[in-house]
Amino acid sequence: MLAAALRAQAPAEAVLAEEARPAESLLEAQVELHRRGFSCGSIDGVGGFQTAAALRAFQRHEGLRETGSLDPATRAALLLARPALAEYEVTAADLAGLEPVPTTWLGKSEVEALAHANLLERLGERFRANPAWLRRTNPEVDWDNVLPGTTVLVPAVERATIYGAPDRILIRLAARDLQVLDAGGKVVAHFPVSIARSVEKRPVGALRVVVAIPEPNYTFDPAVFPESAEAKELGRKLILPPGPNNPVGRAWIGLDRPGYGIHGTPDPEKVGRTESHGCFRLANWDAVTLLALVRIGMAITVEP
Repeated sequence: MLAAALRAQAPAEAVLAEEARPAESLLEAQVELHRRGFSCGSIDGVGGFQTAAALRAFQRHEGLRETGSLDPATRAALLLARPALAEYEVTAADLAGLEPVPTTWLGKSEVEALAHANLLERLGERFRANPAWLRRTNPEVDWDNVLPGTTVLVPAVERATIYGAPDRILIRLAARDLQVLDAGGKVVAHFPVSIARSVEKRPVGALRVVVAIPEPNYTFDPAVFPESAEAKELGRKLILPPGPNNPVGRAWIGLDRPGYGIHGTPDPEKVGRTESHGCFRLANWDAVTLLALVRIGMAITVEP
């Protein structure tokens, strides 16, 4: 019933540009914010600190009062040129290569790729949607037995369009966000970020990008995981293959501090809520977006 109601409200056909209208709900606002490069984490239609932070960043970009809420002025600026939701037909390719993720470091190193574990995870990443929202919005779908041709309702966003010229990066530890700024200091993109658990492992000050790698592998070093019983037993490094469930996700942006980088994560719902061993974690979709914006030598400032 819910999916049918939403489909009635948001037909799949695009709205003409002259029919653009203000976002009418938090769900629509989240979708449009993602389209413009202002990430609020997983799309779920529920307000929270990440949505408020994305709204503040967008408001700053637009020169509006930073309320962090979908107020009238923000609605007027956050126009949807097409529906927030769309019907998507599952293909055979969507169902190919789905494999449970090994639970051990050794097991992860022995597979060909650390692919998506299931369709819900794959579509969640592709459309930036919270898996719980996908279930709730498509109650008629048996996610454990989806066949090609099944139609599901998804957020109509797969990539971001950045309005502005990226010049440098600002990471704010207290706010747990990463912002891309233009040469004048205007925010052109905003992403939630996880930071290091230990204060002494949080680099503050000036850094630079030294490498940018799509679909990276990952070197597991037992010394970095002293809390892991398996790491103590292994006593050797392992190379884990690329894939969305790789520990650094789908993108690695290395910094000029050895061992530190900005990268994706297989757990987008935990970004900004849990802490890392030292690197800066983004949702995979945000890491891929950022990868296209950075350049070697780009300046990064990390504020407390």
